[in-house]
Amino acid sequence: MSTVATIMQPYLWPYAGYYRLLAAADVFVVYDCVQFIRRGRIHRNEFTTREGFRWLTLPLRKPGRTDRIDSVRLSDDAASEFVNRLRPFEALAAGLRRTDAAGEHVPRPGAALVDFLVGQLRATARLLGFGCEIVRSSSFGIPTDVRGADRILALCNALDARRYVNVDGGRSLYDRQQFAARGVTLRFLAPYRGSMLSVQERLASEDADLSSQAAAIRAEIEANVVYA
Repeated sequence: MSTVATIMQPYLWPYAGYYRLLAAADVFVVYDCVQFIRRGRIHRNEFTTREGFRWLTLPLRKPGRTDRIDSVRLSDDAASEFVNRLRPFEALAAGLRRTDAAGEHVPRPGAALVDFLVGQLRATARLLGFGCEIVRSSSFGIPTDVRGADRILALCNALDARRYVNVDGGRSLYDRQQFAARGVTLRFLAPYRGSMLSVQERLASEDADLSSQAAAIRAEIEANVVYA
């Protein structure tokens, strides 16, 4: 029997609360078979600079208005353009250098955006010590006319999942009775109580041992796996 964390869209270097879903699950499904949201946090996020928080956006080929996440690609100059865009974000850049000596945090020109994001997610999960399986929703071939909660339930069925864990914001989207009628227990995590900074930024300081920092962040995440 599997527990499926929220079949969640991939985010660019998210805060620790995002990783609660990996801590709570046997399988984490990257929700990449739905429409790409241009103003969301899939390809961009807010990080600290000397002047305060600013948006960092990955360089993309211009997506169509109805493109799915799995069809969006990085621009042909993604590597050099990303290096230029990263310069104001000193803490993020330092954290990426500490946690990825091979330079895999630099996006490859023309590559699929979701491949890059899943690679970053898996690398951070390994660093934090979370071993749940990470898969992509597009790999299941759910028909496009299956939408909303029915799409989530179809993925749960494909995984033989009997429990589905979602963040607090999902209360407005999903109904426990609808899930129960399909043999799936729906549970919601309580709002996160911890730092809202990106995990990569929090790992930037070289004054502390990296493994100790990662262990402390993991402990904070696990303490916030609380259901409401």
